[in-house]
Amino acid sequence: MSSVRAIENAVGVKIPANARIIRNMLHGAQFQHDHIVHFYHLHALDWVDVVNALKADPKKTAALSDNVSNAPWGGANYFKNVQQRIKTFVDSGQLGPFTNAYWGHSAYKLPPEANLMAAAHYIEALRMQAKAAKMHAVFGAKNPHLQSLAVGGVTCVKDLTPDNIAEFLYLWKETQDFVKNVYIPDLLAVASFYKDWGAIGGTTNFLAWGELPGSDQEPESLFMPRGVIMNRDVAGVKMAEQEQVTEHVAHSWYKGEAARHPHKGETAPQHGEYDTSDRYSWFKAPRYDGEACEVGPLARVLVAYGKGKPEVKALVDSTLKKLGIPVTALFSTLGRTAARGLETVAIGDAMEGWVMELVGNLKNGNTQTYQSWEMPDSAMGVGLNDVARGSLGHWIEIENKKIKNYQYVVPSTWNLGPRCRAGKLGPVEEALIGTPIADPKRPLEVLRTVHSFDPCIACGVHVIDPDSNEVYKVRAI
Repeated sequence: MSSVRAIENAVGVKIPANARIIRNMLHGAQFQHDHIVHFYHLHALDWVDVVNALKADPKKTAALSDNVSNAPWGGANYFKNVQQRIKTFVDSGQLGPFTNAYWGHSAYKLPPEANLMAAAHYIEALRMQAKAAKMHAVFGAKNPHLQSLAVGGVTCVKDLTPDNIAEFLYLWKETQDFVKNVYIPDLLAVASFYKDWGAIGGTTNFLAWGELPGSDQEPESLFMPRGVIMNRDVAGVKMAEQEQVTEHVAHSWYKGEAARHPHKGETAPQHGEYDTSDRYSWFKAPRYDGEACEVGPLARVLVAYGKGKPEVKALVDSTLKKLGIPVTALFSTLGRTAARGLETVAIGDAMEGWVMELVGNLKNGNTQTYQSWEMPDSAMGVGLNDVARGSLGHWIEIENKKIKNYQYVVPSTWNLGPRCRAGKLGPVEEALIGTPIADPKRPLEVLRTVHSFDPCIACGVHVIDPDSNEVYKVRAI
């Protein structure tokens, strides 16, 4: 999405309304899929002790499930069967998907019945995420890495049939029902036992490029608005300008120390010793107006909340009230995790409207999904995007009808970047300061905060040896 937007910006082409709508539908499907996977399969086991679920009473678990969620499956026999499956894993000594966690850690707070319920929903979410991924395939051919995005629009005009649209709607409805009836109740249930995490793992500044345009007027029409928040001043949210972005390398394994805007960016790796007083990361250090900014669901929700977006504000206020926590608790690991679920609801609800808008256009004879364009001799462009993980920007310079320079700043670079030339910490570095650790040899609490950012090192750093094709062993220090 960012790459095609960068070229569209450079060549000056405006995509047809249908292409915008279809892109929104596909992007909304990505949010639904990604956030379900993150909560259940990448983050939940930081809070849920699966092995402890063996101590649960299936009847009490069924009663708990009936009380907190509207899941379509349940009952004592159902949870007894899940418990037996877990026992089989444990007895074999090979925990499969539950391997490498700190089972029995003192920082786990859920009772056995809540652990069993969450473990069951973990398994159900595996099935649901597969169905959510199918939404991408309907108009995007595959998940991930869609095949239908093209500079000038989308290529799936022949797929805009009543059957395909109905299939997309059916998959959307099933996914959104899971989000509202299972994901959000699970989120609230788990959060109620970890309210102290509303004061742990917070950062100071937040950036969102925004996403999901309602017209060709951007950023005014973005469903998730664009903005930047400094010093946690949510009421003082300001418009974010890409010209304020620089990337620092003073503490990164790249040549030089200059801070550059991505249009003038260089990627010249120069490995050195791991020295936290000098250079210690393959990530560059992005800064907005000289400040480190957290990006991702929390940043988007805070910007939307600060701008008074009703769909988001109502969800946030309702959640804070249910949990009995103050708005300041949003600046935390708990807030970051909650924001991911809340925006899944808001974006999911908006998706039905986009589908109906597309249907209306098709009924009126508007089937255009592509606008032709010509490559200029020289141009510069930027493609801004907010993906599930956070704010993403691509910058391109064209010369002699070819790419002269191409730079991108991805969400994990924003969040996991090291200190800048001024010595200011990156967001994850800041968030980890002061984290209470019950057992230094089993730092579960560190995982909770790091995982809450949904880190993706492979998104920000690519290492290859084109000569030897050698496989390297990497040790984290």
